[in-house]
Amino acid sequence: MGKERILLSLFSLFISMGKSDFAPYFYDNGANSFSGNMALFSVAEDTSVGTYLYTLNGSDPEGEPVTYGMTFDKGYREYFSVEPKLGRVTLVESLDREDQDEIVIFVSITDGRNKVVERVSVFVTDANDEKPEFLDLPFIVDVSEDTEAGRSIYRVQAVDRDRGSGGSVTFYLQSALNTKFTIDAHSGVLRIKAGESLDYELSKIHFVTVLAKDGGGNYLGKYLVMTSSAIITINVLDAQDSPPVFVGTPYFGFVYEVSVPGSEIFTVFAKDGDQNNINPIQYTILNGGDGLFSINSTSGCISLTSVPGQLRNELYEINVKASEVGPDNQTLDYTVTTVTVRVMDLNNHPPTFYGESGPQSTFDLTMNEHPPEGEILRGLKITVNDSDQGANAKFRLLLVGPARVFRVVPQTVLNEAQVTIIVENSTAIDYEKYHLLTFKLLAVEIDTPERFSATADIVINLMDTNDNVPKFSSEFYIARIPENSHGGSLVVAVTAIDPDSGLWGKVKYSIYGSGADLFLIDHTSGVIYTQPWACLDAEVKSKYNFYIKAEDIEGKYSLAEVFVTVLDLNDHPPEFNDNFLEKTMTIGEPVKIEAIDEDAEEPNNLIEYSILKGDPDNIFDINTSTGEIKLKQFIKSIEIVQNITKQKDCRWSVVVQARDQGSPSFSTTAVVNIGITESNGLKGPVAAFLMQSRDNPMKVVGVAAAAISIMVLVTIIISTVMYLRNTKSNRITPARRIIRRRAREHHQWTFKPLLGLTESKGNNNRPQPPTPRAPVLPPPPSDPSERQWTLPTVSGVVSSGKSSRSCRLSTDKLTDHVSEDVSSSLVSELKKKIEQKIIEANQSYYC
Repeated sequence: MGKERILLSLFSLFISMGKSDFAPYFYDNGANSFSGNMALFSVAEDTSVGTYLYTLNGSDPEGEPVTYGMTFDKGYREYFSVEPKLGRVTLVESLDREDQDEIVIFVSITDGRNKVVERVSVFVTDANDEKPEFLDLPFIVDVSEDTEAGRSIYRVQAVDRDRGSGGSVTFYLQSALNTKFTIDAHSGVLRIKAGESLDYELSKIHFVTVLAKDGGGNYLGKYLVMTSSAIITINVLDAQDSPPVFVGTPYFGFVYEVSVPGSEIFTVFAKDGDQNNINPIQYTILNGGDGLFSINSTSGCISLTSVPGQLRNELYEINVKASEVGPDNQTLDYTVTTVTVRVMDLNNHPPTFYGESGPQSTFDLTMNEHPPEGEILRGLKITVNDSDQGANAKFRLLLVGPARVFRVVPQTVLNEAQVTIIVENSTAIDYEKYHLLTFKLLAVEIDTPERFSATADIVINLMDTNDNVPKFSSEFYIARIPENSHGGSLVVAVTAIDPDSGLWGKVKYSIYGSGADLFLIDHTSGVIYTQPWACLDAEVKSKYNFYIKAEDIEGKYSLAEVFVTVLDLNDHPPEFNDNFLEKTMTIGEPVKIEAIDEDAEEPNNLIEYSILKGDPDNIFDINTSTGEIKLKQFIKSIEIVQNITKQKDCRWSVVVQARDQGSPSFSTTAVVNIGITESNGLKGPVAAFLMQSRDNPMKVVGVAAAAISIMVLVTIIISTVMYLRNTKSNRITPARRIIRRRAREHHQWTFKPLLGLTESKGNNNRPQPPTPRAPVLPPPPSDPSERQWTLPTVSGVVSSGKSSRSCRLSTDKLTDHVSEDVSSSLVSELKKKIEQKIIEANQSYYC
């Protein structure tokens, strides 16, 4: 029966535990929280990998420990990781909002038995990490030369995948002042600038660099504006007034020993020089072929009509005519070109460079400095040809000149090729270093014993751009100017140089800073003057510093600092406090006089003292530097002084001069009346005062009366304060009340001093010392047989040294008659009564 009850209890406990096993759950703290279940959490796309982002936070109803997990849909990148126990979520993959702006994750929480999984979305917020991207590249625009100014010729489009201000795009033209075009910042519409026109004959092509700039935004904790650039190629189209134009001239054809009649030698191609209403072209051979060649009138293909053995010349120059055919088959404008046909059999021809007009050894080009790297020099139209056959016509192209500035393509040629020169180092193409760049273009045969070669000079004339900042000749300038200089005086001339040419090289100077108020600068020459109204004074301020700015026409600038020192002039004479000085001299001790010079610097403010005249003469010496006056060494007593002078008061006078050491030198004089006394042994300030005032006794009396008055006043104040303090505390009154309340006193005991009191033990036949006296004694006791202990009070009079000593002697002799127990009990009882009386007195006082 007992076992069944135990099993039933265990089964009930198991059932109750099973019913209370609830699943854990996440806290939902909202989108702006950094802990919870990550629902609606957002993270910036420029967040660094490894950054702690969030803390998964939840709880189990039974208080069991929980662990956290995180999974992603199959096939998706796992951007986050979580620490199972702490729930700390960390970024493990870089984010890109433009690729994925929402990440779906499955977060889980489990207590080991129950697991809860929630699907949440994490949003990736934008950062300004994308540059604007141009659409429909490359930008090539064909514009007729008769297009009027202000007309739209093209629309540039660019997109920025960022959001907000970082996704907005505005357009600008680089070097807008030097182009014939303008662009609308918002729409990107390209127009011909007002007042400008296109001319096909002057320039067939224009290159314009367009910049696309976004509105800026934060990226990696910084505010960043992203910019992209592209080149717009604008081809100027000719109006309907031009004849046909052969393309790819000059033309070269070759006849080989293995050629047969009907072989194609070369195909010429011409097009209508006009861009609109193009007419068909008809080709004919005018002369030069000696009947050995024919041409297809439609295709322009030149063919051999005989065997190569019948060709008597090594070179044939065939003049080909290209004619425009009108709608009614009438012949319109025409043009003629020459096709050079070479018979190839021997290596007897070196490589040759050709230009648009035939063989050419010098090629000229004009271009802006610092072109983009990788740009082709389109203005150079160079063809290289070797009229030999096979390996005899294989050669290498080399460009000799400043290293790694340009490169030539192709480097290996068979027979003929168009030569292309490409920019490799834009920095080296600098107008300020070289106005003219000269290169040698070499063509050298590779596999021939003769090693024939050809050379052409490439001359590049550089045009300047505003690529330099004005630069001062020094980072700082030091100037010195005398004080009291007139307004408009020259201070210093500064120089800044802008290596650019024309208006870009002109420098405008300006001045600013807290110390620039008294100065001005010539905007053109850089000369710094004082203001017309300025008055510089070294005694007021001797150091000034300010900044100067050199700026070109486009606002590029540099700074330098100017330090101005105002030189002190000797414009202040020395001055005494008074022209008549009174001094008292003790024999053997000097007296000192002092003059002040207000000049700012040495030696203008250095003073030299001298005695001009004395009465009597040759009695005093003076220290030229300190101004100390003393008697001659032979005067050692007052008797000697009285022997020298007839005056009994011993007062002499000297005229002292104070002269500065400036140039010119200034001086001033003062009369010093000196009273001679003999030392009386008194020292200190009181003695000095008495000596100085011996001729004025009223002054001494006044000072003494003032000192006595101050002492009396201080005494009255201290007494008043002490009286008020004692009146408020009134510590004596309670003690007197305690004494008055004693009913009677049978016997006086004197003890050893305890808390300012005396003790007494037992009776003794010897005479007792006088007992302490209270201010008011109580009446004698009525019953002499009744023993009553005396209560000493705080107000009692403490026994003198003699009484204490006799009391101690008496007490020592009573020790044999009074036991130690009685003495201890008396002392304890006395202490208790004292404490009780003091408490009663205080209570009655405050009541």
